[in-house]
Amino acid sequence: PSVQGTLPHFIQEPEDAYIVKSNPIKLRCRAVPALQIFFKCNGEWVHQNEHFSHEYKDLNTGLKVREVMINVSRQQVEDFHGPEDYWCLCVAWSHLGTSKSRKATVRIAYLRKNFEQDPQGKEVPINGMIVLHCRPPEGVPAAEVEWLKNEELVSSLTDDNIDTRADHNLIINEARLSDSGNYTCLASNIVAKRRSATATVIVFVNGGWSLWTEWSACNAPCGRGVQKRSRTCTNPAPLNGGAFCEGMSVQKITCNAPCPIDGGWNEWSQWTVCSSQCERQRTRECNSPIPRHRGKMCEGNSEATENCTDGLSILKLFPQSWDSNDVALYSGLGAGIITVAILVVAVMLYRKNHSEYGVDVIDSSALTGGFQSFNFKNTRQGNPLLLNSSMQPDLTVGRTYSTPLCFQDSTDKELFDPLPDIKVKVQSSFMVSLGVAERAEFHAKAPAETFPRDLSRDYCSTMDRRKKGLLTLNGPFSSCKEPLRTTGVFGHHGGRLVVPNTGVSLLVPHGSVAENMSWEMYMVINQGEASVQTLDSCEILLGPEVTYGPPGLDLFCPVAMTIAHCAEVDAENWNIQLKRRTQDSKWEEVMSVEEESTSCYCLMDSTSCHLLLDQPGSYALVGEPLTQAAIKRLKLAVFGTMEVGSMSYTLRVYCVDDTPHAFQGVVAAEKTRGGQLLEEPKMLPFRANTFSLQVSIQDVPQFLWSIKPFTTCQEFSFPQVWCSNQQPLYCAFSLERYSPVTAQLSCKISVRQVKGHEQILQVYTAVAETEKESVPFFMQTDCTITSQTGPKAFKIPLSIRQRICATFDTANAKGKDWQLLAQKLHLDRNLGYFAKQRSPSAVILSLWEARHQDTSDLDSLASALEEIGKIHSKSSPKDQDEKKTNRWLWRNVAE
Repeated sequence: PSVQGTLPHFIQEPEDAYIVKSNPIKLRCRAVPALQIFFKCNGEWVHQNEHFSHEYKDLNTGLKVREVMINVSRQQVEDFHGPEDYWCLCVAWSHLGTSKSRKATVRIAYLRKNFEQDPQGKEVPINGMIVLHCRPPEGVPAAEVEWLKNEELVSSLTDDNIDTRADHNLIINEARLSDSGNYTCLASNIVAKRRSATATVIVFVNGGWSLWTEWSACNAPCGRGVQKRSRTCTNPAPLNGGAFCEGMSVQKITCNAPCPIDGGWNEWSQWTVCSSQCERQRTRECNSPIPRHRGKMCEGNSEATENCTDGLSILKLFPQSWDSNDVALYSGLGAGIITVAILVVAVMLYRKNHSEYGVDVIDSSALTGGFQSFNFKNTRQGNPLLLNSSMQPDLTVGRTYSTPLCFQDSTDKELFDPLPDIKVKVQSSFMVSLGVAERAEFHAKAPAETFPRDLSRDYCSTMDRRKKGLLTLNGPFSSCKEPLRTTGVFGHHGGRLVVPNTGVSLLVPHGSVAENMSWEMYMVINQGEASVQTLDSCEILLGPEVTYGPPGLDLFCPVAMTIAHCAEVDAENWNIQLKRRTQDSKWEEVMSVEEESTSCYCLMDSTSCHLLLDQPGSYALVGEPLTQAAIKRLKLAVFGTMEVGSMSYTLRVYCVDDTPHAFQGVVAAEKTRGGQLLEEPKMLPFRANTFSLQVSIQDVPQFLWSIKPFTTCQEFSFPQVWCSNQQPLYCAFSLERYSPVTAQLSCKISVRQVKGHEQILQVYTAVAETEKESVPFFMQTDCTITSQTGPKAFKIPLSIRQRICATFDTANAKGKDWQLLAQKLHLDRNLGYFAKQRSPSAVILSLWEARHQDTSDLDSLASALEEIGKIHSKSSPKDQDEKKTNRWLWRNVAE
């Protein structure tokens, strides 16, 4: 039974529903008491056949409950075109009337694919605020938004530093290193889930300098040296692409370590009054000077005692301490002195009897004893082989002036006035041991002071003397001082300038010149002594002085200049600097190659220096030796010429800085003489130990050839060789055939530094008077190419270069950016310079181009890209595009 006299009451009313895909939805109504229940949708009654109804008794109340259900399909909703959404309600009847339920709307659910706003990647400094915006796709019902970090759900409930707003944005109040990652906005409703594009958030740390270390001890135990201190970019270290520290990581200052000062005696005091023991005394003190800085104490006694009775006191004259041992000692010394005197007399008699004979040193076995530098005291008149007797040696330098045998200018020629055409003939020190008294009297040189005092005092003073004109370097063929010059017109595509056969080139990168513009650029190698005159006393040129221009050149990125050098690069032994000539023709330091700088970049290879420069001007690589182990390379070459109509044959031995430009001076001189290259040039390491360079001819067939006496060994002084500054030195040997039938010459040329290295040049040549072609040994393939423009000037194709820059200039959370590229190409020092560039990767590739201009392939670049690809090969599916890019780059570079 139902309750009479009441209106129907709805126990369950229809609820809003969403049609997912093509699945119909069900709407239900339950009412009590109810005789009938019908649905009305969009103002129209639903047909009775579409209703599913049943009645049951509520066990709690005992009342009859009527329930009705209908199905609403997707087609019904799509066919409705009313002003509002599709709706339905229930109408229930009882004896007293009807009741209506609430309206329930039915909508088709969907979720569009594209987000209205994707989150964007950010680079944020540590402790900065991160805000990631997200506007999900349009959908019914409205999508709910969640955030994923590296595929894990981000919740503001577990991290107070994270705030997920109702507007779907993600806010990180203070960025931490752990907040770096890939963030994704996830939108979902009952239909589907949608993922936004991944936003890479990089929390970077800018580098900071640590405190300076203490200054190191002066590296010279005596004299001028260098002190260093350093700091590291580790406080904090740059992370995730953070800026590298600005400034220098190493500082150097010159220092002067006090040299030992040996003590010296002052004057004796007056004798004391004669004592009762018939003795008087006097004293002296070791204070003229006082020994300092580990100097030696004075030798001898500070007190003296003597008898003061003029022999009247026999006991005092012969003290008891004179025992038999003392008598034996002094007797032995006397006998030794007498023996030496007899030997000296015998030698003088022998020399007098043999003074009419000359001595010649040819066989190499006679040279094994080594040579020493010497001075001429005086000469005997009438001997054409000796130096001018009016020429006195200069003794103002710390060491004795070593006789120079291969001078280069007219000033030095005067020292050998009787000798024509600078074919120097002079006695070697080996002859002294043979006793050639009639030829010359020699005075042996005192040993030079040990290094580094030589470098700090004697060495540098010799350099000063050289630059003041006492020692000059102008060779016999140095009159041609015309600068070597090359020019080219470059536009947006860039190009390359080359000074042929000099090891000097200039690379103008693609894009360095603005579009629709061009510059006429030039490069000049300055020759002569101008470069040397303004250098500091202990500095030498390690390569040619190079100028590029024009002044006022305005480029978007630095040019790459390559200059060949002759130093064995070692930071412990060399202080190598890049210097630029100012408007008043003075040199200013640009940077030290061991220091870091953001104004320019210097990369030292074994034979070349590669520079990244922003300003046009004149540049030179200058070196200062720090220890006696500093080495510069010399190139040795021997040329020969046969004098027409003569039995004489001349050998010329050249010693020149080991750079292509310096050797071209030798080539030019020998072309004018018609000389023939007799042996492939060889390299000799020349040490900064202040010892001279000796050139000797050995193993000449004595039965076929004669050489004038005393010319078999010749010598360059140390300052001549060390300060040659790209100017060639040479000496000559004049030989004469006994018979015109002799058509071949074989001998050895030994070039040796005293207490240093030795190199042998083997000569085996025909000497017939026939016309010979010049030896093409020194010709290079690029001898006619001075300028290249456009893509043909570069090894890396433009498309690959642009793809590499696009890949590595963009910061990557995994660290795959330009810093990794620099590391794999072994260019990972002075990264602060690259960080200042608009495109670090482009500048790195320009430096790589300059460094590998002599190679014909891209193997090292392909290998680096392949290695980078292997490092990042383990990636998620979303990284497949990146992997394809890596494979494309590697494959195209390899091809």
